[in-house]
Amino acid sequence: MMTQTVGDEILARLRQWGVDHVFGYAGDGINGLLAAWERADNNPRFVQARHEEMAAFEAVGYAKFTSRVGVCTATSGPGAIHLLNGLYDAKLDHVPVVALVGQTARSAMGGSYQQEVDLLTLYKDVANAYCQMVTVPEQLPNVLDRAIRIAASRQTVTAVIIPADVQELEYIPPAHAFKMVPSSLDLTSSAPVPAQRQLERAAAILNAGEKVAMLIGQGSRGAAAEVTEVADLLGAGVAKALLGKDVLSDEHTWVTGSIGLLGTRPSYELMTGCDTLLVVGSNFPYSQFLPAYDQARAIQIDHDPTMLGLRYPFEVNLVGDSTQTLRRLIPLLQRKTDRSWRESIEKNVTRWWEVMQRRAYTSADPINPELVFHELSPRLPMEVIVAADSGSAANWYARHLRFHAGMRGSLSGTLATMGPGVPYVIGAKFGHPNRPCIALVGDGAMQMNGLNELITISKYWRDWADPRMVIAVLHNNDLNQVTWELRAMGGSPQFLPSQQLPDFPYADFARSIGLHGVLASKPDEVVPAWQEALAADRPCVVEFLTDPAVPPIPPHATWDQIGNALESIVRGDSDRVDVVKEGLKSKIQEFLPGTKDPSP
Repeated sequence: MMTQTVGDEILARLRQWGVDHVFGYAGDGINGLLAAWERADNNPRFVQARHEEMAAFEAVGYAKFTSRVGVCTATSGPGAIHLLNGLYDAKLDHVPVVALVGQTARSAMGGSYQQEVDLLTLYKDVANAYCQMVTVPEQLPNVLDRAIRIAASRQTVTAVIIPADVQELEYIPPAHAFKMVPSSLDLTSSAPVPAQRQLERAAAILNAGEKVAMLIGQGSRGAAAEVTEVADLLGAGVAKALLGKDVLSDEHTWVTGSIGLLGTRPSYELMTGCDTLLVVGSNFPYSQFLPAYDQARAIQIDHDPTMLGLRYPFEVNLVGDSTQTLRRLIPLLQRKTDRSWRESIEKNVTRWWEVMQRRAYTSADPINPELVFHELSPRLPMEVIVAADSGSAANWYARHLRFHAGMRGSLSGTLATMGPGVPYVIGAKFGHPNRPCIALVGDGAMQMNGLNELITISKYWRDWADPRMVIAVLHNNDLNQVTWELRAMGGSPQFLPSQQLPDFPYADFARSIGLHGVLASKPDEVVPAWQEALAADRPCVVEFLTDPAVPPIPPHATWDQIGNALESIVRGDSDRVDVVKEGLKSKIQEFLPGTKDPSP
């Protein structure tokens, strides 16, 4: 009988935890693990990314869209370093990911050996909840179990570092002896609820309020019914943090959409007009988009007591699971008979969608990017999973896509890193092979790493029960979000050496590696392009030639500005010359966050 190694035990324990995929890239620092994978007949399945950062992003996408722990692996030194950006994305968005990282052999540690990096120090921040190095077999399975349990229960990143020689040692379980630590597999979840007195204090504030606003985030996922009932009782409007965009259906006439710089005018007006604020499962950080500090009485609900009271002077902080807390709060709430506040919210929401439609149908050169998203919205398949990359694509994702119940969507919320759009949907597809996936990506992010991950898609797509995966590329040869930030922050002209991207045939490249490719170069080709991409029998890159001069107007611009600024810029008049050649200068200043509200 073959001796079981530490590498064998790690994979066996992952299987016992129900881990079915590990995203990674090979290297000699994990040779012992790779040999164990061969002996285990690739169970759990090793998913080969093109780069370790992409492996980490794929683990994040898997975890975000399955609510299970994502696992990634990389070799020592450079491989471990490459994981970091994806791991920070997971940490900052509260996503459970475990990193299994190789290290140089114990005998070489401290000798400035090849690829020797002090990984315990390097990972001390990103995996501060739990980061351990296995130096003897008896540390297992406890170290791995704790890494998985802590990642799952605290929704964070943990790391297990395994020196190369340890991976190949014979596995010896911990003995029933002094200084040995046993372990167990079971993970029991709980749903904490606040004390009744705290609930009563919160209810008294909500019942006294005349203009109640709600802000929900990803922590309220699963509480859509309760949020709906509370909003109905209080006659409230509900704004959504970006990571909570898919929590509640946009079919509701009182859902104002996203909040913040990428948010909607109705969400901005909801916050500036309310006298009471209820935040559920969100730590939206931009307090300038919340009510003035002396304007509203406020309540926060969050399961993590360390994240309470950070963003606003909340009067009551309720530590509890969103669903269970709202269920206990509902019987204490009084239905508001005056529905004028709710009616004004619904009027603003209706007007917003009308303005968005007008903006989408404004002509541009060649395609208005807002049209791309506006026409996708009604064509989103049920059960779709959508990932947006950072950049201007996130603006249009936040504002134009109307999600229905059962749809999922996410992006890099807190880190706002470029590059996760394509790997997110790859991870999602391994978690949900029966669901269609769409990535919405700018050409900057596509050139950064998306093109290489198309090779990963080409490698694996035949294994997915539903082959529909659409990668939509906004092709404008401009790092567009940074370009607009340059203009907005000081009226700076576009700095072409940093902003201008080389031209590239994205759809052609997709076809060259066996995927489907569609090019839309005119507005009347947008709808047929979406139809073809969504009906394709394999993953498809749909390339839209879009106008970089379409401005991402912030939500506190007036209604007239939201509609008229686009008209003046994209129609070829002198304003467009100013935008493209000199920047917006003083014109954009009226749109900047933190400036005086231009509303009448």
